[in-house]
Amino acid sequence: MDPVKIGKFLQQLRKEKGLTQEQLSEQLSVTRRTVSRWETGSNMPDLDILIELSDFYEVDLREILSGERKSERMNEELKETVLQVADYSNEEKARLMRRMHWLFIAGLIGFTAFLIITLLGLDTTAPYEDIGSFGLGIAFGMLILGVIFTSKYAFKIREFKLRLLNKVKR
Repeated sequence: MDPVKIGKFLQQLRKEKGLTQEQLSEQLSVTRRTVSRWETGSNMPDLDILIELSDFYEVDLREILSGERKSERMNEELKETVLQVADYSNEEKARLMRRMHWLFIAGLIGFTAFLIITLLGLDTTAPYEDIGSFGLGIAFGMLILGVIFTSKYAFKIREFKLRLLNKVKR
């Protein structure tokens, strides 16, 4: 898959419709800059947007993915499969966002506990000192996990974890 070729094809399709990047961005509820990135090949649309573009331009999804026109039409089974993959992808993103939400709440609670103990001057008292340090550690740990989960390496870490789990189960 050649993102630059796909981008040029998307630009060609947009121009055939007589649209500006701004008009297309309004149609798809994305920014003009996003459309520009698609057309330069520096970024690719999500799968659900690709399907929407396919319908909008009345071209086969395979044509968009190959960056050139084909003579055959995509059958409905393939389209349905792609839609299911897009739904799965969206569900996976939503699940990750829910996890991130709870991790950040745990970090916020930990930091709040640390802040309250520090502001009340209880950070030198034996049991509160440990609670404050623990709260700060939780907050810092959740911050690190948030950075890891939102980085481009999150997928690779997940695959590595699954490989390790499969080796342990055997």
